[in-house]
Amino acid sequence: MSLMYSAATHQNLLSRIPAVTGREIGDWLKAVDEGPGLVRCEEKIDWLRREYGISYGYAKAIVHEHDMRRAARKLA
Repeated sequence: MSLMYSAATHQNLLSRIPAVTGREIGDWLKAVDEGPGLVRCEEKIDWLRREYGISYGYAKAIVHEHDMRRAARKLA
Protein backbone atom coordinates (compact mmCIF):
# COMPACT_ATOMS: atom_id res chain seq x y z
CA MET A 1 0.00 0.00 0.00
CA SER A 2 1.43 3.36 -0.90
CA LEU A 3 1.26 6.01 1.74
CA MET A 4 -0.51 9.07 0.33
CA TYR A 5 0.73 11.34 3.10
CA SER A 6 4.02 12.04 4.85
CA ALA A 7 5.63 9.91 7.53
CA ALA A 8 5.00 12.76 9.98
CA THR A 9 1.28 12.74 9.17
CA HIS A 10 1.24 8.96 9.62
CA GLN A 11 2.84 9.28 13.06
CA ASN A 12 0.39 12.04 13.97
CA LEU A 13 -2.56 9.82 13.02
CA LEU A 14 -1.12 6.92 15.03
CA SER A 15 -0.65 9.11 18.10
CA ARG A 16 -4.31 10.19 17.98
CA ILE A 17 -5.77 6.70 17.55
CA PRO A 18 -5.96 5.84 21.29
CA ALA A 19 -7.81 9.06 22.12
CA VAL A 20 -10.17 8.79 19.16
CA THR A 21 -10.91 5.06 19.38
CA GLY A 22 -10.33 4.24 23.04
CA ARG A 23 -7.90 1.47 22.04
CA GLU A 24 -4.11 1.44 21.88
CA ILE A 25 -2.37 0.91 18.54
CA GLY A 26 -1.15 -2.49 19.75
CA ASP A 27 -4.75 -3.58 20.23
CA TRP A 28 -5.57 -2.52 16.67
CA LEU A 29 -2.56 -4.33 15.24
CA LYS A 30 -3.63 -7.47 17.11
CA ALA A 31 -7.16 -7.08 15.73
CA VAL A 32 -5.77 -6.99 12.19
CA ASP A 33 -3.63 -10.07 12.93
CA GLU A 34 -6.57 -11.98 14.35
CA GLY A 35 -9.14 -10.69 11.87
CA PRO A 36 -10.24 -12.40 8.70
CA GLY A 37 -7.40 -13.51 6.43
CA LEU A 38 -7.72 -10.58 4.05
CA VAL A 39 -4.79 -9.97 1.73
CA ARG A 40 -5.39 -6.63 0.04
CA CYS A 41 -4.90 -3.41 2.01
CA GLU A 42 -8.21 -1.92 0.93
CA GLU A 43 -10.01 -5.07 2.10
CA LYS A 44 -8.39 -4.75 5.53
CA ILE A 45 -9.30 -1.05 5.69
CA ASP A 46 -12.90 -1.74 4.71
CA TRP A 47 -13.13 -4.54 7.28
CA LEU A 48 -11.86 -2.27 10.09
CA ARG A 49 -14.33 0.43 9.08
CA ARG A 50 -17.29 -1.96 9.02
CA GLU A 51 -16.34 -3.99 12.07
CA TYR A 52 -15.30 -1.14 14.36
CA GLY A 53 -16.86 1.97 12.86
CA ILE A 54 -13.62 3.92 12.56
CA SER A 55 -12.88 6.43 9.85
CA TYR A 56 -11.04 5.62 6.63
CA GLY A 57 -7.98 7.66 7.61
CA TYR A 58 -7.45 5.88 10.93
CA ALA A 59 -8.15 2.46 9.40
CA LYS A 60 -5.62 3.17 6.65
CA ALA A 61 -3.01 4.28 9.20
CA ILE A 62 -3.56 1.09 11.24
CA VAL A 63 -3.25 -1.17 8.20
CA HIS A 64 -0.19 0.69 6.95
CA GLU A 65 1.50 0.41 10.35
CA HIS A 66 0.58 -3.28 10.53
CA ASP A 67 2.07 -3.94 7.10
CA MET A 68 5.25 -1.95 7.87
CA ARG A 69 5.82 -3.86 11.11
CA ARG A 70 5.15 -7.19 9.41
CA ALA A 71 7.68 -6.33 6.68
CA ALA A 72 10.26 -5.32 9.32
CA ARG A 73 9.80 -8.65 11.09
CA LYS A 74 10.46 -10.49 7.82
CA LEU A 75 13.73 -8.60 7.36
CA ALA A 76 14.96 -9.34 10.88
